[in-house]
Amino acid sequence: MCFSAGASFAGGALITAIGVLTVKKNSEPSRRLFASIPLVFGVQQVSEGFVWVALQSGGHQVMLPVATYVFLFAAVILWPTMIPLSVMLMEPSRRRRKAMIALLVIGVATSLYYGSGIFFFDVRPEISSHHIRYANDFPRHLANLAFGAYLLATLVPHFISSVRRMWMFGTLIAASCLITGIFYREYLTSVWCFFAAFISLVILWIVSSPVAGSDHEPEFQSQSK
Repeated sequence: MCFSAGASFAGGALITAIGVLTVKKNSEPSRRLFASIPLVFGVQQVSEGFVWVALQSGGHQVMLPVATYVFLFAAVILWPTMIPLSVMLMEPSRRRRKAMIALLVIGVATSLYYGSGIFFFDVRPEISSHHIRYANDFPRHLANLAFGAYLLATLVPHFISSVRRMWMFGTLIAASCLITGIFYREYLTSVWCFFAAFISLVILWIVSSPVAGSDHEPEFQSQSK
């Protein structure tokens, strides 16, 4: 979360608890990865709570880098691959799954880009205007391309999917990205993750829907003779 250590810990604990419930509520193997998203978001928010503590109190030479890299691992390495993969695994339509493979490839490439950036370049979390900014030395000429690929991998699969209510989740995530980009652009990584973490609670509603349910027409319809 993006406002204080206490808010991060409280929000992370709440989202983690809902994530555990979501995993337990789900009974379909194809939805297990998707159902675990709130749980991962909860851990991610708790890790940012430790970033807050380390930055505000100082003297935490071990806590700060560990908490920073745990947060960033989820934020920029895990999500571009996990989200398209989890949506693809749920998809009953073979044709739509094929379209999602391209997005998964883009997501994996994005994860590799940000992963190599974190490994080879310096990342410096800092508190500014009651938010955490993750300053870095990544190559600037690739920044826009990488962010565009990130958006493709994490947003578009929800609108391709025929799974009931999935488009609503995608719409909320896209809207939160737009709002964050307009009002909190300098703190995009932290603030958008805050919005997305709480929006991920919608996943409990999605996994509770019938497996056969779809917001689109089935790919093939049986014909009565």
